[in-house]
Amino acid sequence: MSDDRVKQSVLSGVRNPQLMAAALALFENRLHDAEPVLKAHLKRDPFDVAAIRMLAELAGRIGRFVDAENLLRRAIELAPTFVAARSNLALLHYRQGRPEEAIRELDGILTDEPDDLRAANLKAAASSRVGDYSEAIALYDAILKAKDDNEKVWQSYGHVLRTVGRLEDGVAAYRRAIALRPQFGESWWSLANLKTVKFTDEDVAAMETQLARTDISDDDRFHLDFALGKAFEDRKIWAPSFAHYAAGNQLRRASLDYSAVEQNAKVDVQVALLSGGLLDNAGQGGFDARDPIFILGMPRAGSTLIEQILASHSQIEGTQELPDIGMLANRLAAKIVDGKELGYAAALEQLTPEDRARLGEEYLHRTAINRKTDRALFIDKMPNNWLHVALIRLILPNAKIIDARRHPMDCCFSNFKQHFARGQSFSYDLGDLGRYYGDYVRYMGAVDVAAPAGVHRVFHEALVDNPESEIRALLKYLDVPFEAGCLRFWENERAVQTPSAEQVRKPINRDGMDRWRHYEEWLDPLKDALGDALTSYPA
Repeated sequence: MSDDRVKQSVLSGVRNPQLMAAALALFENRLHDAEPVLKAHLKRDPFDVAAIRMLAELAGRIGRFVDAENLLRRAIELAPTFVAARSNLALLHYRQGRPEEAIRELDGILTDEPDDLRAANLKAAASSRVGDYSEAIALYDAILKAKDDNEKVWQSYGHVLRTVGRLEDGVAAYRRAIALRPQFGESWWSLANLKTVKFTDEDVAAMETQLARTDISDDDRFHLDFALGKAFEDRKIWAPSFAHYAAGNQLRRASLDYSAVEQNAKVDVQVALLSGGLLDNAGQGGFDARDPIFILGMPRAGSTLIEQILASHSQIEGTQELPDIGMLANRLAAKIVDGKELGYAAALEQLTPEDRARLGEEYLHRTAINRKTDRALFIDKMPNNWLHVALIRLILPNAKIIDARRHPMDCCFSNFKQHFARGQSFSYDLGDLGRYYGDYVRYMGAVDVAAPAGVHRVFHEALVDNPESEIRALLKYLDVPFEAGCLRFWENERAVQTPSAEQVRKPINRDGMDRWRHYEEWLDPLKDALGDALTSYPA
C-alpha cells in the first residue's frame, strides 16, 4: 500500500502542471511561489506524500524546522518505504546538530537500501560529527570504491583522514578532488589550511589560472583567494598575500548577514544582566556534575593547544567543538510567551532552579554521544560559548571554564586569513573583527566581576614562553594532579578537527606568532576597531 502511495504521488506530480511549477520554484529557490501552490494542493489531497515532502523541504529552507520534521514524519507515516522522505528527515536532523538521530534514520535506510550512496555519504558525515572516525572512513572507502568520481566525497574523505592524523592520505584525497574539478576552491583551501603543506610554483600557477576564469562560482573564487593568500604568505611576498586575503574576505562577507551593531547590542544586554547580579540573585540550582571543561574565547587564540595539553591527562577526554550550549541558548531565546519570543536575556532571568537542573542534565545527555572513554572529565571546545558563560554558570555551576586569550592583533589577523566552514561570520571584515574582539573582552570582564575566580584565563604568549608553569597552574585550577604527559602533548595521537590540527602535533613553538606585523601597513581598520582592547592588552 505504501509503495503504491509513493508511486501514485510521484506520477501525480509529473502529470500535475501546478506541482511541476512548484518543484521548479523550489529548485530556483522561489519559495514564495512554491508555498501557496503546495498548500492549496494538499488542501485538496492531504495524502499526497510527494507534495508533503516538498512542503517539508520548503519549511526547512526558511528555518521552520519543527514544521519540516512534522511534515516528514507525516509522509513517512503514510508511506514507510518513502526513502526520499526518510533521507530528508536524516538530513534535517544532521543540520540541526542531532547527528545521532540522523544515524539512526540512516541505518534504517541502509538496511533496506544498502547501495544508497547518498545515505552512506550522510552517515559518514554524521559519524564524523560524533567522533566515530573509523566508521566514517570505512563508509567513505566503500562509497569511493563504488563510485570514485565525486570530488565532494573525496573532499569530505580528506577532512576525516586529516582529523585522525593520516596527513599524506588526506593530501592525496584533496589532490584527487582537484584533479576531478581543477577550479574546486574548497580543496585548494583545504590543502592550504593544513598549514604544513607548501604549494609548488605549479600549484600557484594552476590556482591563478582558475581564478582568472569568469565562469567559476563565488564559493570557488573566495576559497582560491584564501589559498593563494597562504601561498604568497609562505613565500614572504606580503602585498599579493594580503590582496588575496582581502579579496576572499570581501567576497565571503558579501554573502553573510552579520551586523556588528547587533552583536554589540547583544553583549550590552548580557553585560547589564551580569552587572545587575544575575548570578548572585539566581541562588542555588543547576545540575551538579563536574564533568565538563569549557574552553572558550576567540577562534585562533590557542584553544586547540590547550585542549591537546589537557586531553593528554589521564582524567580528561578531548571531544571537539560541541554545538549544544549554543543550541540550548537559541531554544531559550526562541521561547514564546504571550505570542512573542521571550528573548535570551529574559529567558535567563526567568530560569527556575528546576529549569537550570533540567538544562544542565540535558547538556550532559546530549554530549554523551561524543564521549568515547570512561575518563571523569571532558572538554567542550566551542569558542563561541564565551557569550554563554552566564548560562553555563546557571545550569552547570561546577563546570570549569577556561578563557583562551591571544594578543588582539595576532588573534584577529589570524582569523582574517582563516576561512571557516561555518559559524564565524564576524571574521571576514577587519572592522567587524576588532569590534567582536572588544565585545568578547568586555563580556568576559563583566564575568570576572560577577564571578571572581570563576574563569581561568590562559594567555597564549605566556603559555608559549613558560609552558610548564602555565600547564601546572591550569591543572591546579581543574583540581587534577600534574602529569608529565601534558608537557609532551604532541605525542597524543587523538583526532583533532580544527585548523590547528597539525600545529598541535608538534612541540610548542612561535611559528604562527606575530605574523600580523608583516601586514601592519594594511591593518589600521583593525587597530581602530579594537580601541581599548588593543591598548590595554593583556590587562
